[in-house]
Amino acid sequence: MADRTANVTWTGSLLEGGGTIESVGSGAFGPLEVTWASRAEESDGRTSPEELIAAAHAACFSMALSHGLAQAGTPAERLETSATVTFVPGTGITKVALVVRGSVPGLDKAAFLEQAEAARDGCPVSKALTGVPEITLDAALL
Repeated sequence: MADRTANVTWTGSLLEGGGTIESVGSGAFGPLEVTWASRAEESDGRTSPEELIAAAHAACFSMALSHGLAQAGTPAERLETSATVTFVPGTGITKVALVVRGSVPGLDKAAFLEQAEAARDGCPVSKALTGVPEITLDAALL
């Protein structure tokens, strides 16, 4: 079991206020500024919860796909993954779009897509995001 921690301070109202992701337990990053504008309009050098979710989803998916490919006897040389999280003010997160390009010797595109779909459905972040109406996947070999 592993617990992960983040500490955030917010001051002011939602629209005029702002916050800081002060620290994370690993010390890997922080402080990072967050504002409503960075979430719903232009980022202007600040992050948003959705950007952090996108990073987490891309990393988790890549790890799951790498593991699945290795378990199937066709380890990846390289996986390049991006995740785009769509946030609609007043509605919430409406979509996550995963895009992966992989270099996997000895694997055809149909088998790569099958492994990528299994990783999309099985990675812990995907499971945590089951309330998102749409999670798409664009998977192709390099």
